[in-house]
Amino acid sequence: MITKFLPVLLIIAVLQSCSSDTKKSSEKNTVSTEKTNVKSKTEPELYGIPLKHFLIKQDIIKRNQTLSDILPQYGVSPQMIDSLVRVTDTLFNLRHIKAGNKYSIFLSPDSNADIYAFVYEINPLSYYRVIFGDSLEVSVKNRKVHRITKSGGGVITSSLWNCVVDNDLSPEVALQMSEIYAWSIDFFGLQRGDAFAVIYDELATDSQVVEVDKIRAAVFMHDSVPYYAFLFDTVNDYFDESGNSLRKTFLKAPLRFSRISSRFSNSRYHPILKIYRPHHGVDYAAPKGTPVHALGDGKIIRMGYDRGGGNFIKIKHNSVYTTSYMHLWKFAKGIHTGRQVKQGELIGYVGMTGLATGPHLDFRVYRNGTAIDPLKLKSPPAEPVPDSLRTQFLAIKDSLKQILDNDFKKIYQNNLQ
Repeated sequence: MITKFLPVLLIIAVLQSCSSDTKKSSEKNTVSTEKTNVKSKTEPELYGIPLKHFLIKQDIIKRNQTLSDILPQYGVSPQMIDSLVRVTDTLFNLRHIKAGNKYSIFLSPDSNADIYAFVYEINPLSYYRVIFGDSLEVSVKNRKVHRITKSGGGVITSSLWNCVVDNDLSPEVALQMSEIYAWSIDFFGLQRGDAFAVIYDELATDSQVVEVDKIRAAVFMHDSVPYYAFLFDTVNDYFDESGNSLRKTFLKAPLRFSRISSRFSNSRYHPILKIYRPHHGVDYAAPKGTPVHALGDGKIIRMGYDRGGGNFIKIKHNSVYTTSYMHLWKFAKGIHTGRQVKQGELIGYVGMTGLATGPHLDFRVYRNGTAIDPLKLKSPPAEPVPDSLRTQFLAIKDSLKQILDNDFKKIYQNNLQ
């Protein structure tokens, strides 16, 4: 086992903003999510333990490794390990430590190298700590989390996902944007030259970025049309620059990322049957297991297996619209005929059951029982910002829009250079 020795130093990780050819993400105001007492000349610590008093060894949990494989080499007896596991059962089950997670051993700096503490990182936000002494002192601690506002953007050359990655933004930005704009932009139909700018909050500890928390505002230029989105915390929803909700009755597509492999047609050559026949749906090619979501609220009226469509689900949304999802690999847990589902709810996974040459979703929309082109489906918007809150919303929108517009201009200028 390769063991890393940490020097007795305070290690300060500096969070840097994203950079790219098209846009450099800029860091805004930083706000701590916890209240802390300001201390002068504090000693460097790690996991709440003063660094200057100990030698520290760090490593990661190996596959099938247990505490009985780790602690005895530091003088911890099997009886002590058993006691440790029993004492901590109510806080954390040490029998379930995960391969790949980091752990630290604190040792006295003298020749005896007695063990003082063992720390296991449960996840980026919390860790389990045991201090050895006359009695065991065990606890689960949470790291201090800071909220950092950042901005970024880019110009599409292939896909939103690739653009986000190429511009050193978290993939979570792409996922959140696909959800925010699910009702207004079909991300399977993005064009080269489409572009976006985004302002978002990132959660971080002193040592690492944990996750993208919320997108505060965004503008997406698609087919020369700008689509704005502003988070209004008061109602926890996104609205455009006029205060209209971005949510509509139906999602734009039942998948997040994929490509259209076959469109709505009255005469399409079937690759298996070798004949021309109507294809009244849209095929989305996607890897097996890609999540499939309900296009809107509704009731599952049929599901099962069909020789042609394979595993399928049919959802009735209202007195007018019904949607169908075919060639599924499998159904999501808890999905059954008669169940009410919510818009965006996971209902199944892309597969190639039935007559299919590869994994894809055959998605169909029926209006009053007649199949229509899903890509031409229009959906009425949800409720706008209430009149009583409009002044508050407009103040937030105006300040964010100014930043977005300036960032967006820079993205295009940098892209033309």
